[in-house]
Amino acid sequence: MAAAGNRAEIIRSLFAAYLANDRASVEAAFAEDFRFSTPYGENIDKPTYFAECWRDSGWIGRHEIERIMVGGVEAFVTYRCVARDGKSFRNTEFFVFDGDKVSRIDVYFGPSHQDGELVRQDR
Repeated sequence: MAAAGNRAEIIRSLFAAYLANDRASVEAAFAEDFRFSTPYGENIDKPTYFAECWRDSGWIGRHEIERIMVGGVEAFVTYRCVARDGKSFRNTEFFVFDGDKVSRIDVYFGPSHQDGELVRQDR
């Protein structure tokens, strides 16, 4: 993982580890009391995250990190995920750190994109 104290680099390293299917590095970056929330589940603990949310990232072509904003122990990252089939979506994630470990991630889903354009979603 990244150098101690550089939270933006820790986030970048997490995205790289996920893309490389490097579960060990991701696990090491998370605090023991790690919590994960999305619209699909709230306050998922570390073992449940890896049992239910971790999956092979072979479907992802790349992550395009648009911005990382760090303020103290909190950070936001907005990125576009581009699948190998060309489909993409944009998310924002809120990170909370405990020292150099990630103690919480809240994911906010964004719209799908295709060829640089917003793809309207059914409600």
